[in-house]
Amino acid sequence: MITLNEKLEIRDCLQRYCEQRGSQNKAANTLNGVSSATISKLLNNEWDLINEVMWRSIAAQIGVKQKSWNIVETRDFKTLTYIFKDAQENAMVMAVCGEAGSGKSLTARAFSESNKNVFLLNCNEYWNRKLFMQELLREMGKNSYGDTVGEMMQSIVSELKRTENPLIVMDEADKLSDQVLYFFITLYNQLEDHCGIILLATDHLEKKIKRGLRLNKKGYKEIYSRIGRKFIMLKGANITDITEICAANGLTEKTDIKTIIDDCENDLRRVKRKVHSIHKVNASKQ
Repeated sequence: MITLNEKLEIRDCLQRYCEQRGSQNKAANTLNGVSSATISKLLNNEWDLINEVMWRSIAAQIGVKQKSWNIVETRDFKTLTYIFKDAQENAMVMAVCGEAGSGKSLTARAFSESNKNVFLLNCNEYWNRKLFMQELLREMGKNSYGDTVGEMMQSIVSELKRTENPLIVMDEADKLSDQVLYFFITLYNQLEDHCGIILLATDHLEKKIKRGLRLNKKGYKEIYSRIGRKFIMLKGANITDITEICAANGLTEKTDIKTIIDDCENDLRRVKRKVHSIHKVNASKQ
């Protein structure tokens, strides 16, 4: 059962989520299976008709985790945060690449949760233009049910032009099909100087676009131009980053930290698994 303290934490996180989204209605439109009336009841402590399934659903969707993992501001975390701020404040368009497990998605999620008007998209291979726009509108708190592609585009552009310092972060952008990448050109043209856009991916995005340039594929010169003809490369986790992550999550023995450094291949997902594993081993010994 969810405890009272957990419910209070979820309520407080939901309040911040609504403030970040701009209203309870917009927040409800970004959450699956959650109405604005349910949000209102939860925030006003009218909990009698809110079942445990709904509590857990809301908690999962707004990022409340039962098991905590302390985030450390690694060098890439700081670099990405600076890039996000610059892009948001100055309507810049950039492509940022880093190895898998370097903390790109975690940093993007942390930035979107702590800053207003940041719209984070987790891209998928199966997206076409319509699915891309539906997901963007959902992230913006708008219902696109029944709209055509043209109507959705108009809604996106008009909403973002009314929004103060909007930023779109397209995480795992290397998964996008050519069809959606071409649409990125249209989006850029409509929102130039009004909205920041970040393409966030592994170096596969750079290879994909440069291959398209070599083959003179449609649209690739335009895409390359719009990202400033440059890919910003992250450096990846170093020994200091890994040591600080271990310490922040309760692992301070030098031998344990060395084991993780030697084993993780600078992959922060691997670091998290190894920290969890060593904690379990130590607990069993005790």
